Amino acid sequence: MIPKETIDQIFHACRIEEVVGDFVQLKKRGVNMIGNCPFHDEKTPSFTVSVAKGIFKCFGCGEGGNSVNFIMQHENYSYPEALKYLAQKYAIHIEEKEQTPEEVLKQNERDGLFVVTNFANTNFQENLHKSKEGKAIGLSYFKERKVSDEMIEKFELGYCIDSFDAFTKTALKAGYNIDNMVKSGLTIAKGDRNFDRFKGRVMFPIHNLTGKVLGFGGRILQNDKKAAKYVNSPESDIYSKSKVLYGMYHAKKAIINADLCYLVEGYTDVISLHQVSIENVVASSGTSLTTEQISLIKRFSNNITMLFDGDTAGIKASFRGIDMILEQGLNVKVVTFPDGEDPDSQAKKLGGEGMKDFIATNSKDFILFKSKLLLEGKENDPVAKAGMIKDIAATIAVIPDRIIRDEYIKMCWNVLEVEQESLYQEVGKVRENKFYESRQPDRKSRYEEVVDLRSNRSTQQKETGFSAEYQEKDLMRLLMEHGDKNIHFFETNEDGEEEETVHRVADFIIADLQTDNIIFKPKSYQFIIQEFEKAIKNGTDLPKEQFFIQHENRDIASTVVDLLSSPHSLSKNWEEKHQIFVTTEEAILKQSVVNSVNSLKMKQVEELLIANQDKMKTSNHDDLQELLQTQILLMEAQKQISAQLTRVIIK
Repeated sequence: MIPKETIDQIFHACRIEEVVGDFVQLKKRGVNMIGNCPFHDEKTPSFTVSVAKGIFKCFGCGEGGNSVNFIMQHENYSYPEALKYLAQKYAIHIEEKEQTPEEVLKQNERDGLFVVTNFANTNFQENLHKSKEGKAIGLSYFKERKVSDEMIEKFELGYCIDSFDAFTKTALKAGYNIDNMVKSGLTIAKGDRNFDRFKGRVMFPIHNLTGKVLGFGGRILQNDKKAAKYVNSPESDIYSKSKVLYGMYHAKKAIINADLCYLVEGYTDVISLHQVSIENVVASSGTSLTTEQISLIKRFSNNITMLFDGDTAGIKASFRGIDMILEQGLNVKVVTFPDGEDPDSQAKKLGGEGMKDFIATNSKDFILFKSKLLLEGKENDPVAKAGMIKDIAATIAVIPDRIIRDEYIKMCWNVLEVEQESLYQEVGKVRENKFYESRQPDRKSRYEEVVDLRSNRSTQQKETGFSAEYQEKDLMRLLMEHGDKNIHFFETNEDGEEEETVHRVADFIIADLQTDNIIFKPKSYQFIIQEFEKAIKNGTDLPKEQFFIQHENRDIASTVVDLLSSPHSLSKNWEEKHQIFVTTEEAILKQSVVNSVNSLKMKQVEELLIANQDKMKTSNHDDLQELLQTQILLMEAQKQISAQLTRVIIK
């Protein structure tokens, strides 16, 4: 258990833009920062970070919270795990209270998998550096590949002993659960026997964005034609191959700084480039590129350069993956190496500066590169050339930005020796076909969808009455943002003199809610109200925004973030530049507060009127008179509130 003083210290140290910036490419916009949301796919940024408030909010999917909430959601961490991660980031020492046996037993299966992969990673590294077999075989291999000690340590390279169950026995002896070892893929169970998946292989741990080990890649060192050269961990609750890129943990900051990501094929390509100080590089680990992996890169940069070896067949096989990159709106360039060379060998041959110069000199726009590559040998074959032109048109067609598509058409028509208008028509045809393919055969027309939507809303209102969700939210927002501010009222006393009374916004709202016994439906709203009531009753300071934003209960933190977040903000520079000055809420605070309270009362009276009307329809004669009287009183209340809502408050 982490002491409260330490939790407060962690929250105080956290800078939301730094925490989120480790995972999302952020750009300044007005007083806030924006980027593409890491929690759902989007082409237009709707993810906002408020540096001043220390919160994030996505106006696309609705996710929001503080630094701890972000880490919890992004890494699927528990509250204590997220705090520990941030404590490590900001060099804060945590002195935990000892866990009870019950708390230890509560560690879930996912935690167990992380624990066993961490143990395996440590064990493989110890094997490499301390065992005779590891030093003679594994370490010698890395030395032959000219991998430096610094890189071996940085990437936590290791070795799995060449025995059927050496690792499994070691882990069991250390007290690790065999089920977790099997689920993580480290151990293979066959009947009554257990076998090590990675026996006799040098090990490349695969990290998530926060540095935790998800799984492994293992390379065999013996000449065994029956065995695969590389073996990866199987899918598990913590490792999904399609969502991970090797080296991203080590590369993310460099990618942001360079606004460019180099994409290579293998583990050693990544390591060799790091060794010559080129760190903005990740690997697909020999698998076909996926949309999840592309989205992962997009968090940090919109620019990708693919580094290919000289294998033409391999380059052509990757074209579909590159089309997927273009479809997500990223810019793609390619670099090819001479026959027999790859990023690993070329980096060792040229060194850091030479490699950078080579990449800069040989970077080619992907679509032009693809056009020239596919055109080779087809210049005098009309049928083959026509097929190639359709292929290029299909690639251009996936680009979402129309202006960029137009520019590529202008660039390619000359290379392809085809009429520009013909290329425009072919691209248009591909896009039109994709549009119709995306529409399901049984999809309703837009008119039918609108009719259904209206019908559903009507039915919902009949069943539940009018929803006061908007009014409740607006009043809670005023309480949070302006609770400690004063509003002034002017009234005429018995002597005909005007008297001024001053109320804190929080006192005014809470007193009004208590007088009319108004209860909010969301539990998080009720909690906030109770905290304000407690402070007012005890005469203590009102609770601040950060008290709720940093609350351990994620629902409460998310609720307050939602209340304080707005998708729009104007900077002072914009106002001054355009000489358009917007009236702030503070300037009309009394009017906003009074109207908000009355709007909520109006909604609640409307709900009571509807409920009373329904009772009148089914009541007997004896009850009808009482219900009619109630109806008259409610209608009178409605009339009074309506009069207050239409009155303009100018003092």
